[in-house]
Amino acid sequence: MNQDISEFLRIYKTSIEESNAAIFVGAGLSKPAGFVDWKNLLRDIASEINLDIDKESDLIAVAQYHLNENQNRARINQTLIDEFTKDAVITENHQILSRLPIDTYWTTNYDNLIEESMREEGKRVDVKITSENLALTKPNSDAKIYKMHGDISLVHEAVLTKDDYENYNSKRQLFTTALQGDLVSKTMLFIGFSFDDPNLEYILSRIRILLETNQRTHYCFMRKVQRKDFKKLKDFQYAQIKQNLKLNDLKRYSIKVLLVDEYEDITKILKDLEKQYKRRDVFISGSASNYGDWGEERSLRFASNLSKAIIDNDNNIVTGFGLGIGSCIISGALEKIYSKRNRKVEERLISRPFPQDTTGQIPLKELWTKHRNNMIQNVGIAIFIFGNKVDSSTGDIVEANGMNEEFEISLAQDVIPIPIGATGFTAKKLWNRVLDNFEDYVHDSKLKGSYQLLGDSNQTDEKLIETIIEIINKLEKRKNSR
Repeated sequence: MNQDISEFLRIYKTSIEESNAAIFVGAGLSKPAGFVDWKNLLRDIASEINLDIDKESDLIAVAQYHLNENQNRARINQTLIDEFTKDAVITENHQILSRLPIDTYWTTNYDNLIEESMREEGKRVDVKITSENLALTKPNSDAKIYKMHGDISLVHEAVLTKDDYENYNSKRQLFTTALQGDLVSKTMLFIGFSFDDPNLEYILSRIRILLETNQRTHYCFMRKVQRKDFKKLKDFQYAQIKQNLKLNDLKRYSIKVLLVDEYEDITKILKDLEKQYKRRDVFISGSASNYGDWGEERSLRFASNLSKAIIDNDNNIVTGFGLGIGSCIISGALEKIYSKRNRKVEERLISRPFPQDTTGQIPLKELWTKHRNNMIQNVGIAIFIFGNKVDSSTGDIVEANGMNEEFEISLAQDVIPIPIGATGFTAKKLWNRVLDNFEDYVHDSKLKGSYQLLGDSNQTDEKLIETIIEIINKLEKRKNSR
C-alpha cells in the first residue's frame, strides 16, 4: 500500500468518526452491477442521428443533437427506462459503503443501487431527487442521498442534454448550493467519477475562487493508464500524458487522486477502510466464576482499569455483561466517560446483557448465538479475559463455551482477537491458539512480541493494559501510536 493511500485511510477514517465524511458516486460504481456508462447509454441514440459514439467526446452534445432532430425527448426517456430498470446485482463496493456510518451521498447516477444497498443494511434513507425534496426531511434517517441529475422514477426531469445543463441553475439551484456546502465542510470521496461533468466543474471552480488555498482536501479513485489497454505505444504514451495533466488539474480543486492498477483494488482499499474504522470499537469477552491465582479483588480491578484505558484511548466498548466481571467493565467505562466533557454514553459504551428467558419460541442457545453475532459484527477488535463457569451438573470449574463461540465468531467476521493469556482459563487457551496461528489471526508479524507479553503472568496489570492499548493503536494504524 503506497503512502497516499495510507494517508487517505487515516484521514478519511477520522472524517467518518467525526461525521464529516461524504461520498460522491459516478457511473463507474454502477457499471460492474450491470448498468451502462454514459457512452453505452447513448450508443443507439447517436446511431439514430448517424453519429459514431466511439468518436464523440462531448456526450451531452450528442443527447442535445438527438433532441434537436426529433423535437422531443421521448426516445431518450425510453432509453433511460430501458437501461436503468434492468435487474442489477448490488456490488461489494456498494455493500461496504452502506455499512460505513456515512450520512451524506451525492450522485449523478439515475439508478437506485445506493438506496437499495443501504436499505438491505437496515438503514433508513432520505432521497433528494427534486428541489422540493430539499425542503423536507425524513425523520430518523441514517443518510441523505442527493441525486443531482435526477432519478429513473422521473425520467422527464433527468439531467442529460445541453438544455438541461444550461437550465440547471434555474431549475436545480438548491442542489448547487447544498453541494457547495458539503464540499466546503466535508471530506468527499469520489468513486466512479470522470470529472467531465460541467455542473460539478462549475461548483468546484466557485469554491476554488472563494477559498483559494484554504480548500478542504477531497479524494478520488482513478485507474492508472495501463500499457496492455493500447495496441500502439504512442497511444499509451499519449494517454499517460493526458492522465497526468488531469491529475494536476484536479489539484486546483484540492482533489487528491488515488491511482490504482485495477478497479478491483478499490474494493481492497474500501475493505481496509472498513476494517480500520471498525477497530475503533472493541468487544470485551469475559466471564469468571473463579479468579484463579489473580484473586477476586485484583481481577475486578483489572477489568475496571482495562475498560477505563480503552475509553481514555478514544475507543468504544461493546460487551455482553459477562458473569463475574461484566459490572466492573461497565462501571470502569462509565466512570471514565462521565469524567470527559463529551459524554456520548450511547456511542462509547454498548452493553447488551444476554437474555435468560426460556419461554420464548427461539431456543435460548440459538438466541445467544444470534445475540453474539449481532454484538460482534460491527467491531474490529475483540479482547478475551479469564473465561470460566461452574458446571451445573458437577460443580466443577470449566471453560466458558460462550467465550469460545465469541472467538470463532470474531474470526469469521475478520475481527482481530487479543486474548489476555495472563488471566488464565479459556483466555489462556485462546492466547496459545493465536500465537500458534499468528499470521492468520492478526496479520501483522510485528505485533507478535507484544502478544507474547500478554501471556506472561509475571507482568503487572499496568504493563498488560499498556500493551493492550499499544496493540489497539497499531491495529488501528494511528499516526501517533502510543
